[in-house]
Amino acid sequence: MQAIVRLFRRASLICIACLSASAAWSQGGIGTQFAVVESASVHADAIEKSRAEIAVLMQSGAPGVSIAVGVDDELVWAEGFGYANVEHSVPVTPLTKFRVGSVSKTMTSIALGLLYEEGLIDLDAPIQAYLPEFPIKEKGTVTSRLLASHRAGIRHYLPDGSDNLIKDHYDNVIAALEVFDRDPLIAVPGELYSYSSHGYNLLSAVLQRASGTDYLTLMRSRVFGPLRLIETVADHTDFIITDRASAYARRDGSLINAPFVDNSYKWAGGGFLSTPSDLVKFGFGVFNSGILEPATLDLLLSPPLLPTGEIAEQNYGLGWRSFDEAGDWVGHTGGSIGGNTLFMVNPEAQVVVAVVCNLSGCLGANPDLRRIGAYFAPEQGGPMPAKRAQ
Repeated sequence: MQAIVRLFRRASLICIACLSASAAWSQGGIGTQFAVVESASVHADAIEKSRAEIAVLMQSGAPGVSIAVGVDDELVWAEGFGYANVEHSVPVTPLTKFRVGSVSKTMTSIALGLLYEEGLIDLDAPIQAYLPEFPIKEKGTVTSRLLASHRAGIRHYLPDGSDNLIKDHYDNVIAALEVFDRDPLIAVPGELYSYSSHGYNLLSAVLQRASGTDYLTLMRSRVFGPLRLIETVADHTDFIITDRASAYARRDGSLINAPFVDNSYKWAGGGFLSTPSDLVKFGFGVFNSGILEPATLDLLLSPPLLPTGEIAEQNYGLGWRSFDEAGDWVGHTGGSIGGNTLFMVNPEAQVVVAVVCNLSGCLGANPDLRRIGAYFAPEQGGPMPAKRAQ
């Protein structure tokens, strides 16, 4: 038995994770004996329905999955399934840290909001006001607002994915800009929505220079610390990080160790580790702690208009996207080498759902996974299935 205590402002839920050590592993899939949380809850029916959604992932061959759900500022469920490390039969528990991929962008947006409120960032100033060494682009002016909303024209990963598999270590986010800083823009800034992790890497350099604080220090001191995200850390390859899940991929249908990557080139674009319980805490913290003014939150959540006067189909604000037409559910998905994440918040219903897996593209095995939100907030309805997870 392993016990984990997670406290929110009004929460004192104790989650006890019990694992059967006999759960069998084969190249074809994982056994049906998962880590189990047993705790009395008025959400028992929602939890059982949600377990069935997670079972779809496990039956498809996911090595390990972890989920946490919060309701009314309280953690009501946290559970691990399968293995954090297959070779050593290390079980997933609510303490297991996973690569959360692009949910790192949502976390970065909070730092952007803080500097904006303090007048340290002009969202519409050319980024050269903060990074004069960044090359001026022929197609137009790149700004922080455009970077945060994926409209700056900065390219995403190369078609062959080679710059998503970088092994070099960067000690500074500004030095890491060499990966793409000489490349031309793919579109006139502001003209269209084009998702770009490199755009967020550039944004992190702007935040570092504007604040006068190293980016990772800025995130720890201004975001993770105040929101008490004690399990959320940068994915340093050379650090000993307790409870870090091993990363997996597939080759010819078989599970393999994911390729080695050093995510220091893209902390803001997708380089953090976290637990679902910490992501639940993050969701409630953003909307309930007062870390940002309501007007700033509205700014982050509101998708900007394109030159056509329309909102891009992706409903993407500044680091946050809407999962449904009404905008009830907001958050982000995350895809990384050896990781996949769903993070969704319904501020009105006061529900947060976070699901993570240690296999590339894992969550795509259940296109209805977002129905979990509806199980815990039935009056609000559930978010529509995703067209594509980042």
